[in-house]
Amino acid sequence: MAARLKAVLPYALLILLSIVFLFPFLWLVMTSLKTPEEILKFPPTIFPEKVQWSNYQAAVEAIPFTKYMMNTFLICILNIIGQLLSAPLVAYSISRIPWKGRKIIFTIVVATMILPAQVQMIPQYIIFTNLGWVNTIGPLTIGAFFGAPFFIFLLRQFLLGVPMELSEAAKIDGASELRIYARIILPILKPALATVALFSFVWSYVDFMGPLIYLNDSAKWTITVGLQSFQQDHGAQWEKLMAASTIMAVPMILIYFFGQKYFMKSGSALTGFK
Repeated sequence: MAARLKAVLPYALLILLSIVFLFPFLWLVMTSLKTPEEILKFPPTIFPEKVQWSNYQAAVEAIPFTKYMMNTFLICILNIIGQLLSAPLVAYSISRIPWKGRKIIFTIVVATMILPAQVQMIPQYIIFTNLGWVNTIGPLTIGAFFGAPFFIFLLRQFLLGVPMELSEAAKIDGASELRIYARIILPILKPALATVALFSFVWSYVDFMGPLIYLNDSAKWTITVGLQSFQQDHGAQWEKLMAASTIMAVPMILIYFFGQKYFMKSGSALTGFK
C-alpha cells in the first residue's frame, strides 16, 4: 500500500499543479464566451450560462486583427531565419575552430547577456533613428542576423559535446571547414536548431516593447501592440478583449504541443556520443 501511494503521489501532485497553472487560461477562454452582464456578475461563475461565439467575430472585426497577425508572423519568420543563419555559424567558430582570441570573444558575447534591455534602449533608438529605420521592421529583425548571445551560448555548449574526431576524420578526407559545418555539424545540430527556432518565435511573437517603440504607423503594428490599443479603445468590453487574447494564444499552444519533442531531443541528443 505504501509503495503504491509513493508511486501515485508524484502524479497526483503534478495533476494538482497543472490545474493551478491551467486555471488562468481556462478563465480567459470562459470569459471570452460570456455576455458583458455575466462577466460583471457577483459572485463570478467559471462557465458561461450561454456560450457567446459571436464574441470572437466581434473581436476580430473591432481591430484589423488579420493585418496585425500577418505583421507579427513576418517579424517572427525573419527573426527565425536570421538566428538560424548566424547563431550556429558563430557557435561553430567559437567552439570548434582554434583561432586566437576566441575565448575573449566568447566572454564578451556572454557578458552582453548581463546587460538589461532597458540600458540598450536609448542607444539603439538613436542608432536606428540616424539610419532612418524608425517605423520599419528593421530594428525588430536586424539583430537576429548577427546572432543572439543566448543562442550562441546554447549552441556552443551543445557543440562542445560533439567529438572532435568527427571533424578530424572529415579533414583527413579533404573536407573544408565550411563543408564540415554544412554536412556534419548542421545535421547533428537539428534538435538544438529547432529549439533556437522555437525560442526565437516565442520571443518575437510576445514582444511588446520593441514594436511599441519603433512602429508608429498603426498599419505596421504587431498583435501585442494592437491588443494594447484595443484595450485602450474598448477597455470595458472584456468579452472582446478576452476573445482576442484567446486567439492570440492559439499559436503559442500549437508551438508547445508540436515543439515539445524538440526541447526534449535537444537535451538528450548528446547521450549517444562517446
